[in-house]
Amino acid sequence: MATPGATASLDLGVIGNGSFGALVDRQARVVWSCLPAFDGDPAFCALLSPRDHDGGDLAIELEDQIGSEQAYVTNTAILRTVLRDRHGGEVEVLDFAPRWKQNSRIYRPVSIIRRITPLSGTPRIRVRARPLADWGARVPESTWGSNHMRWLLPGYTLRLTTDVPIRFVREETFFVLGDTVHLVFGPDESLMRSLSGYVEEALGRTEHYWREWVRYLSIPLDWQEAVIRSAITLKLCQYEDSGAIIAAMTTSIPEAPDTPRNWDYRYCWLRDAAFVVRALNRLGATRSMEEFLRYIFNIATHDGSLQPLYGIGFEEALEEHEVDSLAGYRGMGPVRRGNLAWVQKQHDVYGSVVLASTQLFFDLRLAQPGDAAAFARLEPLGERAFELHDQPDAGLWEFRGRAEVHTYTAAMCWAACDRLAKIASLLGLDKRATHWRERADQIHARVIERAWRDEANHFSASFDSDYLDASLLLLADIGFLAPEDPRYVATVDAIGRDLRRGDALFRYVAPDDFGEPETSFTICTFWYIDALAATGRVDEARAMFERLLARRNHLGLLSEDLAFDDGEAWGNFPQTYSHVGLIIAAMRLSRSWQEAS
Repeated sequence: MATPGATASLDLGVIGNGSFGALVDRQARVVWSCLPAFDGDPAFCALLSPRDHDGGDLAIELEDQIGSEQAYVTNTAILRTVLRDRHGGEVEVLDFAPRWKQNSRIYRPVSIIRRITPLSGTPRIRVRARPLADWGARVPESTWGSNHMRWLLPGYTLRLTTDVPIRFVREETFFVLGDTVHLVFGPDESLMRSLSGYVEEALGRTEHYWREWVRYLSIPLDWQEAVIRSAITLKLCQYEDSGAIIAAMTTSIPEAPDTPRNWDYRYCWLRDAAFVVRALNRLGATRSMEEFLRYIFNIATHDGSLQPLYGIGFEEALEEHEVDSLAGYRGMGPVRRGNLAWVQKQHDVYGSVVLASTQLFFDLRLAQPGDAAAFARLEPLGERAFELHDQPDAGLWEFRGRAEVHTYTAAMCWAACDRLAKIASLLGLDKRATHWRERADQIHARVIERAWRDEANHFSASFDSDYLDASLLLLADIGFLAPEDPRYVATVDAIGRDLRRGDALFRYVAPDDFGEPETSFTICTFWYIDALAATGRVDEARAMFERLLARRNHLGLLSEDLAFDDGEAWGNFPQTYSHVGLIIAAMRLSRSWQEAS
């Protein structure tokens, strides 16, 4: 049997609603979706090549198909795919997850809705609904009735309600699509109303929700479409039951061809989530911050200690193991479930959380701005940051085989103390402000002393090394150095010389636990673009930004990594980090709105 998914690509669209997500390919196949939430069993796992069973997908197949086109409905998370056959037939597939305001809350069931409409000719289609269970290891038990099917998945029963004759679904029969048909996948609940009426209402209300959400974003003048798509994508990666923000919806998309760098990203890295919050805050979408802080306060310990990542339901232990039933993306295993980074020491998380929380105290638009009690809950994080700022850790790149005192880690610990000093001053807590300012100043002096290299004329990645890494580009963004500081300018120049290849950047080039890196890390390229602009090289930054935007997929989405030679996407998808970088760089580089008027 040929390896399923051998020709898979990351030319995928994402749909979701804050409860779960799904990835849809150019042929309108749902090829990845974990149910009933981001960390669940991937009922649709075709993207990672099930070894022993066909399927793991949800497909609308057009007989004699010769082409397709795909785009989002403007300013929404509703995906439109048009399939064309060789006889002049056309079919439109609209895919979305319902989301709208109802009864003073957000209605967001674990549900994929598909509306299939004939546009021209006499197209013949078939519906193939082939979920798998236990990570693709078995075909789940199923039952059916007059207008529905049910699949008994681990911990979740998936129900399809449809006006397609149920025998056609069961037997995967081709039929002439004469009128619009509807498929509602979701919880095992009977639909007590007209199916077409429900789908049309759900479509209209979901479209209205997203357009209203987008309407209130404070977007830049330039690159509006790219920023809006990135903002929606970030929104789709927050699990609203808890407030957690996942790093990506997938696991084990390799960082480069045939590499063991395959990781499970379906969890909440506090660092990544803090970047997402800061990006959405800049767009005025502050509710994600409030929900993320609810998550933080649920996982916070009495002494302020934090892991680098947690499960979306506050789980601490995320045991990592390989899944034998999936061959991997294009057969490039291993496929991993869980992530061993939960046991690592990554001390920058304390700064990340405090940075993500700061706007809570300064933004007068918020219904419940931060107060002295909220400040008191953050102070233990600052104490941990000060205690650990000069202690070795795995760093933000999560080295598995070594620990150092990383410059970025120490600078983020400074940021925790610096922001606490500013918050205390705002609240009129003068003694606490003095306390935190003294601690911030101590860390700042120590970083300058230990990380600056006079001979090389740049900061080093760690206190006891001379190599560079791209995280040093953030020293100005977090306020540790002014962008015009000659030491920062020199470091940016050195990173461009040593880590840049064409229009993209390595995280670092020094060999790590798995050898030498092979692909560019997309957020690092955005950091570099932002740093170029901050140091006055705006025209160069804008040109490089435009070229990087052209490497997004056909729907404007980004994974974690890009190949240097052909720009192919690698790494987990869609990657929140990458879309954060796009938003931050666009807002730095854009002309002002006044220039358009």
